[in-house]
Amino acid sequence: MADATTTPAPEGATGVLVLADGTVVWGRGFGAGGEAVGEIVFNTAMTGYQEVMTDPSYAAQIITFTFPHIGNVGANYEDLEADNPFALGCIVRQDVTAPSNYRAVTGFVEWMRSNGRIGLSGVDTRALTRRIREQGSPNGVIAHNAGGEFDLDALLKRARDWPGLEGMDLAKEVSCHQMFRWSGGRWKHGTGYGEHEEDESRPHVVAIDYGSKRNIFRNLADAGARVTVLPATSTFEDVMAHKPDGIFLSNGPGDPAATGEYAVPVIRQLLETGKPLFGICLGHQLLGLAVGAKTVKMHQGHRGANHPVKRLEDGRVEITSMNHGFAVDRDTFPPNVRESHVSLFDGSNCGMELTDRPAFSVQYHPEASPGPQDSTYLFEKFVGSIS
Repeated sequence: MADATTTPAPEGATGVLVLADGTVVWGRGFGAGGEAVGEIVFNTAMTGYQEVMTDPSYAAQIITFTFPHIGNVGANYEDLEADNPFALGCIVRQDVTAPSNYRAVTGFVEWMRSNGRIGLSGVDTRALTRRIREQGSPNGVIAHNAGGEFDLDALLKRARDWPGLEGMDLAKEVSCHQMFRWSGGRWKHGTGYGEHEEDESRPHVVAIDYGSKRNIFRNLADAGARVTVLPATSTFEDVMAHKPDGIFLSNGPGDPAATGEYAVPVIRQLLETGKPLFGICLGHQLLGLAVGAKTVKMHQGHRGANHPVKRLEDGRVEITSMNHGFAVDRDTFPPNVRESHVSLFDGSNCGMELTDRPAFSVQYHPEASPGPQDSTYLFEKFVGSIS
């Protein structure tokens, strides 16, 4: 790592990362050419890079993968959490090799290129991860030019001019734009994704999409629900017009306080109906804001598929998948909120339950994709609470 104003490009460098503090990280570009500006974060998952790249919660972020061999299983058409990737790019240690997996239909390099996403390999990702852990997630620009020509001063200016995620509402940008029904189930080896027939006797869950992953809807369907998905900006009247038996608040990107400007008043009205409500990640944060708690920007955030979380009611530890840069401040919980889960990494809040309403939420991702399945019981808990 070096300073933007003093370091020439080393021989063979076709990609670069320029941080807002002037740090320059050289590497070999792959995927699409061009440049993108966003927040630099790291993810500790060893598998599931397609799911990570297509998670809407990674909008406006560039991912440093701590596992060195990213891309070696190729890409396919099933391991997607959205139609297109939302992460702006990725940074990896080793060069991406030819795919070596029976499910691969194309290489990761080709997949990145066809989806307009920039990759940077040959980077000391351990050093970059330590920098993020010690100094927080920086703003930066990732760039790829096959000729190795970069205007470092211009890239540095762009990194410094980008305002960052605090105060940024991204849910509107990644949410669906119109209502749709969901009927697909989880993936099974040998058969692929299941399909549930439309059954009016199944409890009806209306999901508000702030940037949801597809596997959340699959888990809701497998748990026995009929699922209707609505855009992030849906009003109370929009939701109730579908006569829900329960309401789901999805994950999503950006600052929860910004999204809460329009989402929190709706959630407060929904809580007054007394219908069961379940929130995940951004949905957890928005529920916290709706009951009067506050959210805070985390130093580095939690992103990976190996995060231990303690369930307070019985002391059970769940290994979870996480992706968030904001957290609910437990010190601002009102009297009618009980903390249900805590992170064993840093003690931050990872779940809560209302004592006077059938509502609960978790900060982590029980649907995994990628990640462990220790917490999928939460979908059964939610759907089972609907009478």
